[in-house]
Amino acid sequence: MENYKGSIEGKVILITGGTGSFGNAVVGELLNHNPKKVIVFSRDEKKQFDMGNAYASSLDKLKFVLGDIRDKDSINHALDGVNYIFHAAALKQVPNCEFFPLEAIRTNTLATHNVIDAAIENGVERVVVLSTDKAVYPINVMGMTKALMEKIMIAAAREKRGNTTFCGTRYGNVMNTRGSVIPYFIGLMKARKQLQITNGEMTRFMMSLQQSIDLVLYALTNGGNGDMYVRKAPAATVTDLATAMCNLFHYKQGIKEIGIRPGEKMYETLVSTEESYRAENCGDYYRINPEVPDMDYRSYFFKGEKKHVIPEVGYNSDNTQRLTVKEVESLLLTVPDIKAEVEAFAQTK
Repeated sequence: MENYKGSIEGKVILITGGTGSFGNAVVGELLNHNPKKVIVFSRDEKKQFDMGNAYASSLDKLKFVLGDIRDKDSINHALDGVNYIFHAAALKQVPNCEFFPLEAIRTNTLATHNVIDAAIENGVERVVVLSTDKAVYPINVMGMTKALMEKIMIAAAREKRGNTTFCGTRYGNVMNTRGSVIPYFIGLMKARKQLQITNGEMTRFMMSLQQSIDLVLYALTNGGNGDMYVRKAPAATVTDLATAMCNLFHYKQGIKEIGIRPGEKMYETLVSTEESYRAENCGDYYRINPEVPDMDYRSYFFKGEKKHVIPEVGYNSDNTQRLTVKEVESLLLTVPDIKAEVEAFAQTK
């Protein structure tokens, strides 16, 4: 975080969907580096109230704005004097998006256009949009709408309206965040039920919330127009993750495989085969250059790439570092909330 202090100090930063798991975590990090103001923009008044209580000692640096990214006027109202935006607001649960696809389109895709337009009109310096591995080769509504969100961001970067720089990030499974599988497993254990998995051979990236924050701050300080950034991360099979959870919690009810659900993949991809030709290795990250950086249509149709810095098949949870059960256990215990749950669960026996 010290690497980013100079970029944050004295700045006004707005986080859409700021009361979610990412928003709660990144606010704490940002406040440590003397921003002028951090604005939490969301539509959930109860979560804003709870978050305000949690950060009661920092309210001089923190502002809550109630609004909805679907309403451009409410975004405009919040952007006066804002330097940076982290665009995290989204519908993220795969089943809900499958059942209500138009709602996902309105929030994940059309509302992103509202955020981008409002940022340009208000002279925001930089916008980082948060995407997901499900946007690569999408097979579900959530992934499809996030893929379109990325394209909207890249198109805005290409058009170069105003002086705003747009870039994005993609990350996989962030451990113990709201709606992810680890809290689901913990809930099943508390109810003394078997852990349910859909297919044990599925692989998923394993990333901590801190790593996701590092990723967006790296993008904020390094991103060029239209760039997408990916954090390198190990992966585990769902069986090994569930087994590690059972081991840590000394849980004996076992694991039940129920079959793959609509919208699920056997593995997730962070860099596609096609993107591998224009990806750059940045140490802990991959940078994916936009297909065409400007409005030169001839380049779009007739210019290609030949270089490779990653495998031709791209970067996915099947060809990254594979964690053993013991390594998953160790990784899980680095997350304070999971460690606290393990200790609390032991007291209930």
